Parts: sequence; C-alpha cells; structure tokens
Amino acid sequence: MPLTAAVPARVLTVAGSDSGGGAGIQADLKTMLALGVHGMSVLTAVTAQNSLGVQGAWELPVEAVRAQYRSVVDDIGVRAVKTGMLSSAALVETVAELLADTDAPVVVDPVGVSKHGDPLLAAEALDSVRTKLLPVATVATPNLDEVAQLTGVHVTDETGMRQAATEVLGFGPRWVVIKGGHLSGEPVDLLTDGAQEHWLRAPRHDNRHTHGTGCTLASAIACGLALGQDVPAAVRGAKAYVTGAIAAGFPLGAGIGPVDHAWRTRTV
Repeated sequence: MPLTAAVPARVLTVAGSDSGGGAGIQADLKTMLALGVHGMSVLTAVTAQNSLGVQGAWELPVEAVRAQYRSVVDDIGVRAVKTGMLSSAALVETVAELLADTDAPVVVDPVGVSKHGDPLLAAEALDSVRTKLLPVATVATPNLDEVAQLTGVHVTDETGMRQAATEVLGFGPRWVVIKGGHLSGEPVDLLTDGAQEHWLRAPRHDNRHTHGTGCTLASAIACGLALGQDVPAAVRGAKAYVTGAIAAGFPLGAGIGPVDHAWRTRTV
C-alpha cells in the first residue's frame, strides 16, 4: 500500500501577474514554497513588467476571477488568503464579497502603485478598498504611499506611523502593519490592533534590488497564519524572511532586481 503524504497548509493568493517574476503572483507562490505551504492562485490581471517598470496591464473579467476563486476554495479549501493587485472597484468588491464568505484569515496588501511608481489601482477603486476590502482583513499591510492614498496621512516619522495605523484601523481590519521602510534610518514597521503595539526593526541593507518586498511580506504573513501562528508571530516571522530576501536581492535586467525568495536554501 502506498504511504499517504501529509497535506501541507494551503494558502491562496488573489493578485496580478508580474511577467518579470519578482512581484505579484510569482513572488507570492515562491514565498509560499519557501515557507512550506501549498500555494494556489487566483489571477486578477496580467502585466507586461520587467526591472524597469510596468509597460502594460490588462484586468481579467469579474466572472473569471470569481470562477477561479470558487474552483479552488470549494474543492481544495484554504487556511489563509492573501490579496494583492485588484486594479478596479468591480474586482475589489467581488473579491471582498468572496472573502467575507470564506472561513480563513485574510491578509490584504492594498497595492496602489508598483515599485517603479506605476499605478496599479484605479483612483475610483480606493473607496471600495476602504469600505469593502479592509473590513474583511485580518491583517492589512500598506506602505507609506498606500497609507497616503487611503487616508491622506503623509508619514514622516514614527509618530506619524501611529496616526496612520489609527486611520487604517478605522476602516475595519483587525490588525495593520504600517511599513516604514521608506523612512530614513533603521527600517521599522508598526504592527498594531489598536491595543497592542509591536515595533519591528531590522538592519538596513545597502541593496537597491528590492522588487517584490510588499507582495513577499504579505504572503509570508499569510503562510504563518495558515501554519497556526498568531498575528504577531506570523508578522515577526515574515519580517525576518523578507529582511533576508532583501539582503540577498540580485540584479536582473537594467533596473531594479528582485528580492531572493530562495535565500535560505540557495547554494549558487
């Protein structure tokens, strides 16, 4: 009789594709493999993207996104879900409705712009993110540009990060990670649910090849949650993984290269 293999925890990413392989669905699935879970995907958009930027983006129809999600969740099931690029109000609202009906923690990366500054979310979709998507999030992970888009708060220091966290929590997520890596000095993120406060610090690495950091962090948090960790433990583990991936980021093409998702195991 053949032995029955243990089934790994299952994590679903709902996001856009990055043809250069550094961010988006590709980064999510690489992170999930590196952290020992089974990654699954719902594709929301296709981008033509490389180390220099986004040359084009094509949103998938709502019915295609809904069909992918139901196909995976109804048959295979999920232990956690991560969302990334949703691009339009229609997609944001569709995905939020699907998440509200799914019994699993949700990590929302409210992707607004790419690493190169290319817009990845329609301006008219911001209100849907605030009122539909963030209320179903277990953890939201905005960077400082996304904080400004969502709240109008322009963060310049750690005090501003506290204010930003309060504003984002007002939209309904249980926890928020305000990512402060764009501030000067030591990279610091603030994790809070409004009562507990965790400041997560790491050394700054002199490496400009950081494409995919946001996708990777959110996916790593989802992996931790799927493996049964509480939110603070999942975020701390994700921060450590991303810090190592940034340190090992490598040049690719003529622009900004990706973080190294395989840094813990790569031998060449």
